[in-house]
Amino acid sequence: MRTSSRLALAIATAAALCGTAGAQTPLTLDKIKASGAMTVSYRESSIPFSYLGGDTQPVGFGWEICQRVVAEVKKATGRADLKVNTQAVTSQNRIPLLANGTIDIECGSTTNNSDRGKQVAFAINYFYTGTRFLVKADSGIKSIADLKGKKVVSTTGTTNYQLLRRLNTEQNLGFELLAAKDHAESALMVQSGRAEAFGMDDILLYGLRAGAQNPAELAVVGEALQVEPYAIMVRKDDAPFKKLVDDTLAGMMKSGEFETLYKKWFQSPIPPKGINLAAPMSKELADNLKALSDKPAL
Repeated sequence: MRTSSRLALAIATAAALCGTAGAQTPLTLDKIKASGAMTVSYRESSIPFSYLGGDTQPVGFGWEICQRVVAEVKKATGRADLKVNTQAVTSQNRIPLLANGTIDIECGSTTNNSDRGKQVAFAINYFYTGTRFLVKADSGIKSIADLKGKKVVSTTGTTNYQLLRRLNTEQNLGFELLAAKDHAESALMVQSGRAEAFGMDDILLYGLRAGAQNPAELAVVGEALQVEPYAIMVRKDDAPFKKLVDDTLAGMMKSGEFETLYKKWFQSPIPPKGINLAAPMSKELADNLKALSDKPAL
């Protein structure tokens, strides 16, 4: 075969492969309309954003927002008969499962940052949080400086774990950093004495504390190490679906429905134990109800 023929065959083969790949990953709304099904993901212990309630069904602030999105998807696709599947995800697998089409939207407690933005896209930011520590109330730990020589746990695959590893090295803080598979396991390690502190987003720590058998035995301590936004995660380079999610959030934020939902999940008794987190809305979030920004953390 002549060189030119080989080159032509190689180009044709590459084009065919690209076409096949494109056919496997259609835009989300097209995919949903054609299949008549949508897969919505949730976290099992990200209280109060997305977690399993007393009936082992997903509940939470982020989960309810995603149900509003589902309603808009039904309208946009003309599929009133839409089948809605649910899929539990973890910190480690949430991005791969979204990218490969296993799930269509992630409704949890995912930080919107520039690094993740290379793989996925984020809707309008819907919460802001800072990294702090869950400890036993009688531990004497008040700040990150008190962790020298102690065992600190964080959930693998999170920005918090990466932050703690970096700070431990850069500032020579001298603690042993452990990794747990999810937030519930991280909290259990503190409660059982296998770790002295659990570093995570403060609002998640308040939720885990509220859900503990004896909340008074635990405390959330320390100054916030950094402030980060949470946002609903969708596939990258899918402008129509991102716009639908953004428009849903914008409508809720402008109408006052978002604030009502915030009060329900952050300032009222929530399942499964009916405990009130009593978490006031942060200035950053209040400002974003007007700005409607999807700006990532650095």
